[in-house]
Amino acid sequence: MNLLAQLWRFMRVRKKFWLLPILVMMFLLGGLLVFVQGSAIAPFIYTLF
Repeated sequence: MNLLAQLWRFMRVRKKFWLLPILVMMFLLGGLLVFVQGSAIAPFIYTLF
């Protein structure tokens, strides 16, 4: 949580709000890959990429 707080503080102080959508997409894709790693839908997800 400390990392997210520091990241938010960095973006707020330096006016780098354009980084927010990029970071959100990175976290979502990373979470998706971790979630489907051992599931039955993994072959279908990997065909998308």
